[in-house]
Amino acid sequence: MFSRRNVLAGLAGVLIAGGAVPLAGRSPAAAVPLMEGDFERRLKTLETASGGRLGVAFVDKETGAVRGHRLNERFLMCSTFKLLLVGAVLSQVDSGKERLDRRIMIRSEDILEYAPVTRTHLDGPGMTVSELCDAAMTLSDNTAANLLLDALGGAETLIAFARSLGDPVTRLDRKEPDLNLMVADDIRDTTTPAAMAADLDALILGDRLSPEMRHRLTKWLIGNQTGAHRLRAGLPHGWKIGDKTGSGVGIANDVALVWPPGRAPFLLSVYLTGATGTAVQRDAVLAETARLAARIVAA
Repeated sequence: MFSRRNVLAGLAGVLIAGGAVPLAGRSPAAAVPLMEGDFERRLKTLETASGGRLGVAFVDKETGAVRGHRLNERFLMCSTFKLLLVGAVLSQVDSGKERLDRRIMIRSEDILEYAPVTRTHLDGPGMTVSELCDAAMTLSDNTAANLLLDALGGAETLIAFARSLGDPVTRLDRKEPDLNLMVADDIRDTTTPAAMAADLDALILGDRLSPEMRHRLTKWLIGNQTGAHRLRAGLPHGWKIGDKTGSGVGIANDVALVWPPGRAPFLLSVYLTGATGTAVQRDAVLAETARLAARIVAA
């Protein structure tokens, strides 16, 4: 008999047995290709096991294939919005409206509960825009994100940037930490897996940013320290990945660009919301999604 608890426990057990995976995962699954339609069917099984709603967009830059589950449904972004935020800041640097070496003061009233980097810079010279971008991308510092959003010109400026990327869907309405609060039938602070995958494509593989700014953003994505047990954990050893995570109550998100050896990269945008398991079990769902995506590439 199908058991949601058994499926999730089994997935979590794989991760725990494998230990922490700092960059690429340890899964050999890419050697076993998926049959036609298996990807979507297995995603539905993962979704059912999670007790929530799973959205996945897989975009293969080598073949042009686009696959997934609930690709165009809305999900709360949580901290994945920081990818767009930092991209918008770098675009302003390109246009001369911002400088990476400009310092922004940090006051005690700016500090949120999760501010691992910015809280260490109180009552000093502040942090540069570049340092705030690094903190927001690699450690998902919420105070850094709010300071950058203010410097950018607010949510309206950020969404105007998203529209300039060709994204008609994504919206930002609140700041940290309120943007992580999910309300039924509320479309505030949401995106779709397909839209965020396309945004990442435009920022890293397109020409929306200058080569220097693309390099910086790519470096921060690869250097992310918050996603070791999510998409990274499901990839074969040696595959390069850059990603941005997001989390909330019952929520685990991860948006990534993956470079398998010897071929063009693929984009993987995964949003899990309303899940009933533990944080470890939610992470395991994302790791298994990456494992399945790797098997598509092996086909």
